[in-house]
Amino acid sequence: MIKTSLLIMTVLTVLISMLLSWRERRMALARPAAPLPRGKRPRPPGLMARARLGMDRWVTAAAIAALLTIAVLGGLHWLRVLQEP
Repeated sequence: MIKTSLLIMTVLTVLISMLLSWRERRMALARPAAPLPRGKRPRPPGLMARARLGMDRWVTAAAIAALLTIAVLGGLHWLRVLQEP
């Protein structure tokens, strides 16, 4: 049962992280860009900013996956408990 829950959590974490990154890209395209001073190019975020965004995304995905795994496996457990005579 532990291996099953770890597998479910791993798969859900990857899927949720992909969905969160897709949502971030979509929201960035929908948000209007701030006007820049004449002759200035927008600077890409630095290494630490990108790493922080990536870690935030993975931690959020892992937390959501943990909650979903607890809910699903807990629900399956209670279904089995309630069916016993």
